[in-house]
Amino acid sequence: MDFLNYAFMQRALLAAVLVGITAPAVGIYLVQRRQALMGDGIGHVAMTGVGLGFLLSTSPVWMATAVSVVGSVLMELIRWYGRTRGDIALAMLFYGGMAGGVMFINLAPGGSNANLTSYLFGSLSTVSQSDVLAICLLAAFVVLVTLGLRRQLFAVSQDEEFARVTGLPVRALNLLTAITAAVTVTVAMRVVGLLLVSALMVVPVAAAQQLSRSFAATFAIAVAIGVSVTIGGTITSYYQDVPPGATIVLLTIAAFVVLTALAAPLARRRARALAAAQPAGDPAECAIPATRGVADEAGV
Repeated sequence: MDFLNYAFMQRALLAAVLVGITAPAVGIYLVQRRQALMGDGIGHVAMTGVGLGFLLSTSPVWMATAVSVVGSVLMELIRWYGRTRGDIALAMLFYGGMAGGVMFINLAPGGSNANLTSYLFGSLSTVSQSDVLAICLLAAFVVLVTLGLRRQLFAVSQDEEFARVTGLPVRALNLLTAITAAVTVTVAMRVVGLLLVSALMVVPVAAAQQLSRSFAATFAIAVAIGVSVTIGGTITSYYQDVPPGATIVLLTIAAFVVLTALAAPLARRRARALAAAQPAGDPAECAIPATRGVADEAGV
């Protein structure tokens, strides 16, 4: 536990815990909406914000947040109105974000592509006190949205048409989800990196789904996995001198593989228990599944 004696590791661990909570908390809605790669696209756009931060001598984290939010709103607008040309517009937005980041940071006084490395792949030693403050504030916003509006966000993620019929402001909630994802990307970029953050938003959710189909249980398991792998990856990075972002992502994938291997025998055991519980002469496939409302699925 000697790593706790160093201030930079204390900051890195705090940032890692917040990332482990926020990334899966947003990712579960993106997975439900089949937008698993949205975080990757926002990460590309955030590079422009980082470059502008260096160019204008302001905080790269806050500038990346502002640019990411604008980019996420544009992504939603393209999704609504882009139709057949939407994929081309999104591609230009993503790659334009990367190019803008490289260009701006090279125009900055004393700037070079080397300055982008810690933002692209994460870095423990460069997490400053101001970064931690920004991450705490942004993480609080993400947690408030993902937990406070879980019923509404779950309903929209499951079925937009049904949610619209029930009177929910679907477009506003979609925009809020996109903005929350953008904030999460900037929360995670100092620990995991912009190019790898999408994995931490998606893989813990996919791993949790191997054990549970309930929204509430999946949410809790995904966050637990996220916190575990970010702390484990941060500590491993300190002792082995390896990149923290890559370490965290590899641990996340390892968790997915392990849980997938454990899920198969558990599923067979549940199937045998269900078959044994069926009345004689009544095949299992004829069983009527229990109905659950949206509120039940959201665990509320």
